[in-house]
Amino acid sequence: MPERGAPKPELVTRNPDGSLTSETLKRAMKAFRKRLKLARLDEESKLGHDALTKGGHSTIVGVKAPEQYPQEVWDRLVELGRLQAIGHGLYQAPEEPSS
Repeated sequence: MPERGAPKPELVTRNPDGSLTSETLKRAMKAFRKRLKLARLDEESKLGHDALTKGGHSTIVGVKAPEQYPQEVWDRLVELGRLQAIGHGLYQAPEEPSS
């Protein structure tokens, strides 16, 4: 755990040519997946209020991108095909082929 008062590591790091580093993009995707997972869990916990129901599966497919990263990061992830913009500032992970 970092010491109190220690500077936080930069969230957005750049290569010498000014492009975003792969580490920045990885951290942004991790933050996006965590936000999506929490949104889905929150919805699933509200689906069944009866003690005897099993609840259900979430219908959430996209969420607003975490604000700690600038829009440039999300635009780059869309360009790379790692995210899809679905409008109104919402993004979703592209469909993964089922095996």
